[in-house]
Formats: sequence, structure tokens, C-alpha cells
Amino acid sequence: MTDVFTSEKRSQIMRAIVSEDTKPEVAVRRLLFADGFRFRLHVRSLPGKPDIVLPKWRTVIFVNGCFWHQHRGCPRAVLPQSNADYWRPKLARNQKRDKEDYAALAASGCRVLVVWECACKKKTLASLQALMRRFIRDPHGPAFCEIGRSEVLALLQAQDGERAL
Repeated sequence: MTDVFTSEKRSQIMRAIVSEDTKPEVAVRRLLFADGFRFRLHVRSLPGKPDIVLPKWRTVIFVNGCFWHQHRGCPRAVLPQSNADYWRPKLARNQKRDKEDYAALAASGCRVLVVWECACKKKTLASLQALMRRFIRDPHGPAFCEIGRSEVLALLQAQDGERAL
């Protein structure tokens, strides 16, 4: 399948993509602030330049785009059919770099939370907030956690089941 845009238009679209202050990232920050968590943003001295750093809790949060970081099992993580020879290695490098950054942060004593873009929808924000709160406030919990759409929906279903009782 060929690209529906001209190369100039595609370049313009790609230049407009930002890596900081994205809608999902801002949504996560609002939820954290509403829960009383205070944080720093985009700390360049840490591996991977985490989107959010909670120094008091020794926790870092990455808000990853499902496409750019290839969220496994997510419909948004589809590999483009056009120019696949370019995209496949590029996206694989992103995944490799992410794993290295997470390992380096864990080795330094930080807990790592990855919040996927698909978990940041309006109707699932309350569940996302509860899952983040649970991870951050549990000092003996896992050193690494991912929150995607499936985790948020599972919590929503569990809450609906409790209300039905």
C-alpha cells in the first residue's frame, strides 16, 4: 500500500509529533496531582528521561504511545505497511532502548511504571488513577509495572461486579 500523502505532507505531519506534554501524559499528571503526589517532569539525568519522577516514592513513570513503543496486543501498535523496511528497525530500536532504560532505572533502585496511551481514555481515568495509586503507595510491590487498556478494563469490570452484589 502506498502512502496517501505526498512526501512533503508526510514530513510535515511527522514534524508535528511531540514527545513531551502529550494528552495522555497531561491526563496522568492531573490524576497524580489530584491524589496529592508531587513530581518532577522529564528529568534528563535519569536513563530514558522519564516523563514523571516521584522522588519521595523513588518511582518513575513513562507514558508511552502504543504505536511508538509497540504496545504488545494493542490495536494501535500496528506496523505500517508502507515503508516497512524503515519502520520495523526504528520501532524495534525504541523497544530495545526502553528495556535498557527500565533495567538501568531498576538497578539504581527506582520503581518503574509504564502507562500506555490506550489506558488514558476519559471513561477509564478513575480506574487508571486507582491502579497508579496502588503501585506507587506499595513500597514492597513489584519494581516494574505496566498499565494498559486491558488492566484498566479488568479493574472496571471488577468494580462493576462489586456494585452488582
